[in-house]
Amino acid sequence: MVRAPARYLVFFQYFGTRYSGVMETRRDQALVGVQNYLEEAAAKLSPSCPIKFHISSRTDSGVHALANAAHLDLPRPPGKADFTGHQLAQGLNHHLRPQAIRILSAQRVPSTFHARFSALSRTYIYRLLLGCAHHSQVPVFERDLCWAPPGGPLDIPAMRAASEFLLGTHDFSTFRSQGAGAARSPTRTLLQLQIQPGPGLLARHCLPGELEFWEVKVKGRSFLYRQVRRMVGALVAVGQGRLSPGDIRELLQLRDPRAFPPHAMAPPAGLFLAAVEFGHPSRRGALCTLKGFWIFVALGWKLDNKLPQ
Repeated sequence: MVRAPARYLVFFQYFGTRYSGVMETRRDQALVGVQNYLEEAAAKLSPSCPIKFHISSRTDSGVHALANAAHLDLPRPPGKADFTGHQLAQGLNHHLRPQAIRILSAQRVPSTFHARFSALSRTYIYRLLLGCAHHSQVPVFERDLCWAPPGGPLDIPAMRAASEFLLGTHDFSTFRSQGAGAARSPTRTLLQLQIQPGPGLLARHCLPGELEFWEVKVKGRSFLYRQVRRMVGALVAVGQGRLSPGDIRELLQLRDPRAFPPHAMAPPAGLFLAAVEFGHPSRRGALCTLKGFWIFVALGWKLDNKLPQ
């Protein structure tokens, strides 16, 4: 009797600047997907057939992840025991070196679990650096990790007022990039949108006093293609006075991607997939915060004993 392969849920993070996105790509490209490297690492664990990672949340080139998720089925040769979650995480991390990809945790899940369709919510954080008169003022340790919009301070109260129009269930067609495919419904529910001060990497040591970080935190069950970057870009335009809060409501009502202001989409570098949340038993592993990412960058392997198994 053939034994069914064990299914695992893995949480992983990556520095998106080095990859074409999270999804698998052809291997002859200058930059390939994070999934390419995950599956190459899994192939080195001597499975009895090729391994496929089923990614929970797609991210574009330049977009980072503090905690993305995926499931995989890992068949073992006859007579070989299944990996524990700890063994799988350690083995994958060993073969992922020196890539900027890290397995945070791995655990067994039922065969009915699906990393994409079982997700309860996804949370993104977009990091803004304010006070830069020129991009050369961005601290070297923050390059590719934030967006410094030109034009001086932002009107944060106006941005918060505009964000209220985006909360709830709407047709977000205007905030979907064209070419994303018309088959999927453009209706999405935004559960949370907060604009709040945020931390800077090594800010206490090297950040000039006139510079400050802000975060746009967005939570929903799922998002349209480039929806978060478009929403953030439109909110920044409100903060700069190029749009009014009422313009955000009108853009929603137009339901037309062509109505989105040209060149207003936020760049990918400041965007982080912060968390993918599932119900029991994996909720504990889903919550990975921005602060935890900075600790990971600074301490690396020292986090091993603190991660959920």
